[in-house]
Amino acid sequence: MGLKGKVLIAQSGGPTAVINQSLVGIVAEARKFAQVDRVYGALRGVEGILNENFLDLTQETTHNLEQVAKTPSSALLSTRVKPDTAYCKEMFKVMKAHDIRYFFYIGGNDSSDTARIVNEEANAANYDLRVIHVPKTIDNDLVLNDHTPGFGSAARFVAQAFMGVNLDVRALNGVYIGVVMGRHTGFLTASSAIARKYEADGPHLIYLPERTFSMEQFLLDVKSVHQKYGYCVVAVSEGITDETGTPIAASLNKNLDKDAHGNITLSGTGVLGTCWPMRSSPS
Repeated sequence: MGLKGKVLIAQSGGPTAVINQSLVGIVAEARKFAQVDRVYGALRGVEGILNENFLDLTQETTHNLEQVAKTPSSALLSTRVKPDTAYCKEMFKVMKAHDIRYFFYIGGNDSSDTARIVNEEANAANYDLRVIHVPKTIDNDLVLNDHTPGFGSAARFVAQAFMGVNLDVRALNGVYIGVVMGRHTGFLTASSAIARKYEADGPHLIYLPERTFSMEQFLLDVKSVHQKYGYCVVAVSEGITDETGTPIAASLNKNLDKDAHGNITLSGTGVLGTCWPMRSSPS
């Protein structure tokens, strides 16, 4: 760290079990450098930056930091706001006013885009600012990474959930459709395969957003598995699409909401269950 000034850290997006490890790692390292005057944490991500709602972490005890590192969720609180260029311009003004020279933004794809815009604003103003995006996403969909912090713990959770589901559905001789997060990437959904210990264990069918989803083939697949094992467990990504690229959730439900980023809320993929004419005892 050659620049003399302050460090600003913010967290964004969905919390994970390990996101605070990154936070504490940054604080601990930054405090080693004499060039760093202060280490700030912005409460509620970009909202906290715009509102100048900073928490001074410079003198935080090592004991407290170690405890925070082991704590799940976002210690600095998070936000779902996706700032546009105008928003980022105002954020940069705040950073400049506080002599922020190092900005660490912990998050996923949207956070990396925010970091890019802030960096461009600093360059345009000829202001020496180091902008570092710290990978965090349970979806595991950032490029140039084998995996991102947060994915491993989330994948473990998905696998354990399907282990329990498999036993329940086997006892009831039914069909279960489990919708897993992942708008455009199927890493989490694919992780459900870890639940299989024996050949007959579920999930028997796994559907990922990287492949086109066919409703007709889906029904045939479920029927075939149920006839073979007497029950069927399905893991399906929320982001599966048909041959036209239309999300299945959107084609089955015309009244879907959108999140703060303008993305269609896809949790409605679970309505696939209503398309199975004899859910209790397919033949």
